[in-house]
Amino acid sequence: MSLKNKTVFITGASRGIGKAIALRLAAEGANIVIAAKSVEENTTLGGTIFSAAEEVEAAGG
Repeated sequence: MSLKNKTVFITGASRGIGKAIALRLAAEGANIVIAAKSVEENTTLGGTIFSAAEEVEAAGG
């Protein structure tokens, strides 16, 4: 099933599985909307919703 030009809303996308899904679908041509519960960087995991958004945009989403 192609998601090209479809809009996908992904929660928990600032890191981990949510971010990986967002990047993969963006690379496949989907329009990505991401959300996360916090805007602050987790010192253990790193990254924020803002850095994830930049990566997703660069991947095409």
